[in-house]
Amino acid sequence: MTTGVAPARESAAVVVIGSYLVALVMEVERFPAVGETVNGGGYFETHGGKGSNMAVQAARLGARCSFVGRVGDDARGQAFRAMLTGEAVGTDHLHLQEGIATGVGFVILGPGGQNMIAIDSGANGQFSTADVDAVGADMRSPATVLTQLEIPLATALRGMQRGRAAGCTTILNPAPARNLSAHDLSSVSVITPNETEARTCLGLAAGEGGDEETLGRRLLERGCGAAMLTLGERGCLCVTAAGSEHIPGFAISEVVDTTGAGDAFNAALAVAMAEGRTLSEAARFANAAAALCCTTLATLPAYRTRGQVDAFLEEQS
Repeated sequence: MTTGVAPARESAAVVVIGSYLVALVMEVERFPAVGETVNGGGYFETHGGKGSNMAVQAARLGARCSFVGRVGDDARGQAFRAMLTGEAVGTDHLHLQEGIATGVGFVILGPGGQNMIAIDSGANGQFSTADVDAVGADMRSPATVLTQLEIPLATALRGMQRGRAAGCTTILNPAPARNLSAHDLSSVSVITPNETEARTCLGLAAGEGGDEETLGRRLLERGCGAAMLTLGERGCLCVTAAGSEHIPGFAISEVVDTTGAGDAFNAALAVAMAEGRTLSEAARFANAAAALCCTTLATLPAYRTRGQVDAFLEEQS
């Protein structure tokens, strides 16, 4: 019996152009209303940021992963570099910047694994297009170049342009969502929003623009090669010029924490595509990594290895 996704090949490479934030996490029994204070507990600090999360998950899934980004030249920035080294993520393109603090994110965990997050991007805001241009040989086919929008938009889009020009598959996770309707997205092989993010990317208000498939098609009109709309526990919807396909998610008996599940999905998608998997195969693998992530509190401890994800898929077959 097979999982539909081959074991990681030595040549599978992922370049993550992204953010790092120190996550400051607290649990609450219910989210506060505006102007209200509630008691919390279980406070802890951990590595976070969408780019960091994606890089660690990609490396644990067997990819040769490189991280491109900026952090402060402070204790938190130094700790991040050490963490990446420990996870076998390349740090040649990680810049430590003096005079600006490493970014932080405040995460409030509520009932049922839901969360609220606010971020101060810190050194991420200084991450420039020149940093991307300097990457060089790491960004070459058959690598997948993966980025998101916790960094300056111009930098993220340059990553897509440089990756596509080098013959790479490019994945844009448009989160936090921004209006991209004025931008050429023809360098994006796959865009991976949820339904709300898709509307924001298209410059639409809540409820506008039609159903998920219609939103996906409108993203194709902006130039994207494919739109992979994430649907939470329902899985994802892959929309291409050839049609659309729903790839079901996996049932989890108890959701503990959804923080970082989207990052796990994108990292796993990038790894599978770097291995030459089809979009459908890659999406199923990504759904599995995201589902497993939701079973453990905190982000990095929730990210599974390649063997664990493959074993889970075997059980589901």
